[in-house]
Amino acid sequence: MILERGAVTLEFFPHPELDPATSCFSCSLRMDDVQSFFAEILRSGVRESTAGWPRLHRPKEAEWGGIVGALIDPDGTLLRLVQEPE
Repeated sequence: MILERGAVTLEFFPHPELDPATSCFSCSLRMDDVQSFFAEILRSGVRESTAGWPRLHRPKEAEWGGIVGALIDPDGTLLRLVQEPE
């Protein structure tokens, strides 16, 4: 899976030897407009769901005031989509 937005390209590669249920790797993508990025990922065909992967979790306001969503890649890796409060 390859996602492009502006000057940023994210590439995801399959790792069949990885057991997603035991992986704890994650990272955060900080951006100015999480909702727009979320919509772009949906248009690419990644589904919004609470199970399986790849999948998306809709961005919501966090207790600390920011907006946070998530993308789970094909290997089960969590990518947090983070927008700082204004």
